[in-house]
Amino acid sequence: MPTRLAQGPIAGRLDATDHALMRLLEQDARTPIADLAREIGLSAPSTSERLRRLEAQGVIQRFTVQVDPRALGYTLQAIVRVKPLPGQLHLVEDEIRRIPELVECDKVTGDDCFICRLFLRTIEDLDQILMKVGERAETSTAIVKATPVERRLPPLGPTVSGKRAEPAKRQRPVKRGER
Repeated sequence: MPTRLAQGPIAGRLDATDHALMRLLEQDARTPIADLAREIGLSAPSTSERLRRLEAQGVIQRFTVQVDPRALGYTLQAIVRVKPLPGQLHLVEDEIRRIPELVECDKVTGDDCFICRLFLRTIEDLDQILMKVGERAETSTAIVKATPVERRLPPLGPTVSGKRAEPAKRQRPVKRGER
């Protein structure tokens, strides 16, 4: 993902149909084109063309899968703030990239240079992971108790009173043989 958000003419060219399409894909990126078309009120070819355009513009960067870490045995999640020692910034950044348990990391301004998210099978695993950067950086760790806001799309259209407009609740399409 780019470090800077794209600005300019693309955002102004997105309409309510594009917004609805992205919201539907956020809920389930594997939704068939025919179902997406039905939901947004377009034909399947028009919907496919919109998807291709959104990809070509860089609005949609990829389609992905969301895995439940608990199903893989990761029972804990932590946020680690990393402050490299003087002269160690690039070495710490390289080391962070090599730690597979660190599933997300942002380089930020402020006292700490990195804020990382990691998954752990046990609390004992935390020390082994932190030792990998411990000689080159100071760390501060917080165990995640809950995630009241999962990663989501930023507001796609105008907001009301600074709040994101709630997307319409999607009805699950009826599959053949169901009722």
